Amino acid sequence: MFADICTAIAAKLIESDQTVSIAESSTGGLISANLLAVPGASKYFRGGSIIYTRESRHAFLDLDLAKVKGLKPLTEPMVAEFAHAARLKLDATWGIAELGAAGPKGTPYGHAPGTSVVGISGPLNATVTVETSIANREENMFHFTEAALALFNATLRQLSEHAQNSDR
Repeated sequence: MFADICTAIAAKLIESDQTVSIAESSTGGLISANLLAVPGASKYFRGGSIIYTRESRHAFLDLDLAKVKGLKPLTEPMVAEFAHAARLKLDATWGIAELGAAGPKGTPYGHAPGTSVVGISGPLNATVTVETSIANREENMFHFTEAALALFNATLRQLSEHAQNSDR
C-alpha cells in the first residue's frame, strides 16, 4: 500500500543498523503491517502493539503515569510520551506512536473524527497532528498511517542529513 516509502524507511534503518517499535491506536496495526511488508523487516522491526484501550496501554506500554497524568488526551505531548514508551519497551532505536479518532464519531474529549497525533521518539523526536475533516473510519486509518510513515521517513532523512553535515 505504501511500498515506496516503506522501502525507503527500511533501507535507512538497515543501513544504519537501527530498529523500530510501534504503538498504534486508531491505525489498528496498519503502520506495523506496512513496515513488515518490506523484505528484510526482521533486521529492523522489533515489534508493535495495538493500544486501542486503556487496558492494552497498560499491558503493552510502561508509560510514566506521572508524566502522562497532566497531559491532555490526543495531543502531541501525549503521543510523544507514548512513542518514548514504545521505544523503551522493546529497546529499539526508534519508537512510533499514533493516537486518533478515526470516526465516524469524535472523542469524548471534543476531538472531531479524522483527528490523529503521531509521535516519533529516538535520536530525533518529532510529532504531527493530522486533521482530515472526514468521518470515514477506513479512509482516516489510511490517512493516519500515511502521515506516520511520512513523518518517520522525514525524521530519518533529517537525521541522515545532520550526520552528513557533521562529517564535513
